[in-house]
Amino acid sequence: MFDSVRDDLRTTLDEIRAAGLHKPERVIGTPQSATVNVTAGGRPGEVLNFCANNYLGLADHPEVLAAAHEALDRWGYGMASVRFICGTQEVHKELEARLSAFLGQEDTILYSSCFDANGGVFETLLGAQDAVISDALNHASIIDGIRLSKARRFRYANRDMADLERQLKEAAEGGARRKLIVTDGVFSMDGHVAPLAEICDLADRHGAMVMVDDSHAVGFVGTGGRGTPELHGVMDRVDILTGTLGKALGGASGGYVAARAEIVALLRQRSRPYLFSNTLAPVIAAASLKVLDLLESAEDLRVRLGENTALFRRRMTEEGFDILPGDHPIAPVMIGDASRAGRLAELLLERGVYVIGFSYPVVPEGQARIRVQLSAAHSTEDVNRAVDAFVAARAELDA
Repeated sequence: MFDSVRDDLRTTLDEIRAAGLHKPERVIGTPQSATVNVTAGGRPGEVLNFCANNYLGLADHPEVLAAAHEALDRWGYGMASVRFICGTQEVHKELEARLSAFLGQEDTILYSSCFDANGGVFETLLGAQDAVISDALNHASIIDGIRLSKARRFRYANRDMADLERQLKEAAEGGARRKLIVTDGVFSMDGHVAPLAEICDLADRHGAMVMVDDSHAVGFVGTGGRGTPELHGVMDRVDILTGTLGKALGGASGGYVAARAEIVALLRQRSRPYLFSNTLAPVIAAASLKVLDLLESAEDLRVRLGENTALFRRRMTEEGFDILPGDHPIAPVMIGDASRAGRLAELLLERGVYVIGFSYPVVPEGQARIRVQLSAAHSTEDVNRAVDAFVAARAELDA
């Protein structure tokens, strides 16, 4: 039977490659950092890393590594169980309390990833008589999580408040018991920030709750690094926050839902990814506590990240590249054609700059790009070298 299936799969894979949509996985032979060794064409080489979510450069921070080593000795390697059986340690409860305090929420529940966190919210909180109103460019984990619920689904154009209000009215006219607006805090492919103050105003006006996935903001957006709700002054108006420990907060893995106490309490009882997935490794929980300690005095890292971002965006614009506007360290360089984006990424790697070309289905067809991600670990020289490499690679591509 599989012989016929194999032929179909090979045909599909050939079509993906022919369309320039194949996504190779490059192997890194070093810890995650501003500079890594990447295997390219069988030859390892040191390159500047401009495609990681290591916004604050904490993935290889010595204090984070020390905390992880200490936790391994104290708490062991893994729990081999889910939370309600025998998978909860003191370190897990301490991290949940610290995240709640940091994010200004009443309680927090840990997940093995933010994808699981988003996958466990909607089915638990919303039934067939409810409505979820989702931004059109929300992360795939939100889209998949919504699919798991029986709630009516409404979609509004990206950051379009007039369209959001239309969808809220339609949900109300349909007799929705509960209405939940859900948005990314920062849209990962564009680097654009959601207008949370306006969203919260509409939620108040139409009796809706607000949920924000702030994975690409917590740690460095806002005066204290508490994310887009802090940036927009609505920390007390957001009902549900989801996020990850796998980006600015150390870069390992793990996610969370920080929310009203009753919401978290129900998730502990009914959320399937929480009930049926192993507990977050204690090493990650302990290291994440150290990251939260570091964030209390990380203003210099946030300032450096902002300076690097501004420099890259300014220089790329001056060199004539089409870079989406904004001030977030996600800096998408728009290419359009998928094959061209992939080839440009290869030429950049040859020049010592590691970036990735993004194409369909990660982004819409015809909107292929290279998503450059700045880090506080980059130096000014690193940023300038990256821009110079872009200029040289474009010249070769156009030759």
